[in-house]
Amino acid sequence: MKLRVLAGVLSGFVAASLCTGLAVAQADPKNSGYVLDNAGKPNPNVVRSGTNLCWRTGFWTPAMAIAECDPDLVKKPEPPKVAEPPKPAEPAKPQVKKITLSSKALFDFDKAVLKPEGKKALDTEVVARLKEVQKLELVLVTGHTDRLGSQAYNQKLSEKRANAVKDHLAAAGVPKDKIETLGMGKTQPVPGVKCDQTKRKELIACLQPHRRVEVEVKGEAVPK
Repeated sequence: MKLRVLAGVLSGFVAASLCTGLAVAQADPKNSGYVLDNAGKPNPNVVRSGTNLCWRTGFWTPAMAIAECDPDLVKKPEPPKVAEPPKPAEPAKPQVKKITLSSKALFDFDKAVLKPEGKKALDTEVVARLKEVQKLELVLVTGHTDRLGSQAYNQKLSEKRANAVKDHLAAAGVPKDKIETLGMGKTQPVPGVKCDQTKRKELIACLQPHRRVEVEVKGEAVPK
């Protein structure tokens, strides 16, 4: 009789210990890793001890951990990825177009006065192409001559021809402050042209490729 009474007292003591100061947390009823109140009913709660620790069953494993009871064992959700701001568009790189015009089309031999067909060639080959340039930075006009005559004479002739081209381009609407001229005389012959003729007329005809005007246009191309 005494043993039964003692067992009843112990059972009541354990039950009272579990119920004293307990806190609860909701858990999945299918998760048998924790002691649940109202087991088998919707939204059961995990039974906690007086020190607010969750009671685990003997079947508990780390894989059964829930955030309310064992937050350190639960895999934390990755923070949302922040989209990188779009990179600013790179500024367009200036393009350089080089246009070579034969001096035969622009000038008479040994002259620096533009011919009508020379003006037409400049309008077609240079002025019209400037429409393809959005931001004009530079128009460089360089005059060249053949080897006939002294360097000093050819230097002046190449400068006069470059200036004649500049004046026409400016009159056609090209900003004058964007045009620069340069005379190279006979210092930069066209590679690969060999002229060994002894007769002057034939030699002059052979040297024609060296007598030229080059126009370089630098600027940003119009976006397509």
